[in-house]
Amino acid sequence: MAWTFERLAGPYTLTEGPAWDGSGLLFTDIHNNRVLRFDGATGRIDVRREGTNGANGLMFDRDGQLYACEGKGRRVVRYEPDGATTVIADRLDGKRLNSPNDLAIDSRGRIWFTDPRYGDDRADMELDHESVLRATPGADGGWTLERVTFDTTRPNGLLLSHDERWLYVAQSSYLPTETRQLRGYPIQDDGTVGRYEVLHDFGPHRGIDGMCLDVEGNIVATCGWEVSGPGPMVCVFAPSGRVLETHPTPDPVKRPTNCTFGDPDLTTLYLTDINGHLHRARTERKGRPAWPRSG
Repeated sequence: MAWTFERLAGPYTLTEGPAWDGSGLLFTDIHNNRVLRFDGATGRIDVRREGTNGANGLMFDRDGQLYACEGKGRRVVRYEPDGATTVIADRLDGKRLNSPNDLAIDSRGRIWFTDPRYGDDRADMELDHESVLRATPGADGGWTLERVTFDTTRPNGLLLSHDERWLYVAQSSYLPTETRQLRGYPIQDDGTVGRYEVLHDFGPHRGIDGMCLDVEGNIVATCGWEVSGPGPMVCVFAPSGRVLETHPTPDPVKRPTNCTFGDPDLTTLYLTDINGHLHRARTERKGRPAWPRSG
């Protein structure tokens, strides 16, 4: 069945980072440096946080703590309930991060995140790579940061499989000389990742930006654009990479950026886009966020 997307809000600036909090949806208004919240009961939009340094991806951990990738701030942070900000990671081996983009949090509280640099301004980059990194919490409250991938360029969205044996990464460069792929990396017992499998290759067209999982472990991804290929859409991939469904997005969604499931039954897909809107569609699928726990 085709999904019908309903426009809820916008346009703002580039919207991203949708995260369901149990009764409403948080999302980022990147260029206005703020986190907004859509109330699921009233439809009201409120500013939840300002001064977010271009925050992009948002995610709750299993305890309901909210983490963000602050792209302009070049750091990963935790937003505390009292309004404070705790820095989780801003340097790798003494060098500033590129522009943290999106994140996934595992059952051990480790934060996996992508650190690309999009755009033409690369003069201030201190790292010579664009990789998936992982921050591991220590008993003393500190964090240890390490590099996970050594073969990515401009990684974007990422996910962990439900059993945490696979890391899914969107290799999403805009350069014609680089690939646009959905990759699956096997996670070894020691925490390293093995050689990736190409689950889907988008060829010359825009690949995946953001992703989420349904309860069956399928990958629901925003991809495509208005200038080539089949156009902007949400695709559902099996863990093997087989395309299960495609759902074109309506105008004015030129380039969908990210998605997540929400509402009390977790069967509504919320969608953000590059033109600064928030949309939703009822689906036949159900999400499984880490928090609030969905059973």
